[in-house]
Amino acid sequence: MPDDRALGAPAEAGSGSGAARVLVALYAVFALAAGARAAVQLATRFDEAPLAYLLSALAAVIYLVATVALARGPRGRRVALVAISIELVGVLVVGTLSLADAAAFPDETVWSGYGRGYLFIPLVLPVLGLWLLLRRRAAGPAGH
Repeated sequence: MPDDRALGAPAEAGSGSGAARVLVALYAVFALAAGARAAVQLATRFDEAPLAYLLSALAAVIYLVATVALARGPRGRRVALVAISIELVGVLVVGTLSLADAAAFPDETVWSGYGRGYLFIPLVLPVLGLWLLLRRRAAGPAGH
């Protein structure tokens, strides 16, 4: 029987476990990608665009927190909701600022231009994550 506890749904609910696993995998990939990118940028070119590189590091931390929280199932639901909400706000704020004041962002962050350097996945990912988490909450007990 499929298991979608990664999104906090009861084990017997069963539907959508593929989406839950894909979401956890995407967050893990983005945690690794943003973390590796930020580590290289901070170590080799920090003076060129410190704000952009620190924002990429922040994105990596948020992706990592979301990954772990989603993978923990019901016990991580609240943390996942908070992390993914912060992520969405970050994408919207940094995306808007990077377009409005390009001089403040001399190099790209994960969230620049709403994630255009990553095919806009950083914009879509939190929307999808929140939708799935909130849909699971409405479908049954949250397991708080």
